Amino acid sequence: MKKLLIIITCFASLSLAACSPRFHLVHKIDVQQGNVVTQDMVNQLKPGMNRNQVQFIMESPLVIDVFHQDRWDYIYYFKPGYGKPTEERVSLFFDDDALVRIAGTLHPAEAGADNRQASKLSTVVVPSYERVEPGLFNKIWHWIRFRTPGEVDQ
Repeated sequence: MKKLLIIITCFASLSLAACSPRFHLVHKIDVQQGNVVTQDMVNQLKPGMNRNQVQFIMESPLVIDVFHQDRWDYIYYFKPGYGKPTEERVSLFFDDDALVRIAGTLHPAEAGADNRQASKLSTVVVPSYERVEPGLFNKIWHWIRFRTPGEVDQ
């Protein structure tokens, strides 16, 4: 009876330790929502552009308010599985079908900045790679096999 109680206690302790945030037993996916908004895209916007030109650069807006037809909102949210989320917001304001103002977390670069190179670059969104430590069961499995978690079988 004592042995059974010791085994149950050890198993419960291991189970509770496995739930701690230090051990990654569950894979968490990266969550990416909204329109991809980059600084290069915002740098290409100029006051006086019409809606079609803005839509060509920024794509379709995420939110077009029915009551405020002269405002387009672009929202981009990225939450990596293990890390801090980032959020970018850009609001574009039109007057008589012409862009008049840009507001949000991204602002166009100053006129003196070199925008020629930015316009030649293409934007590729690649989620950041973060090395995740092996989980508890993976460590136990490699410990039983007398190998380190990074070692490859031959």
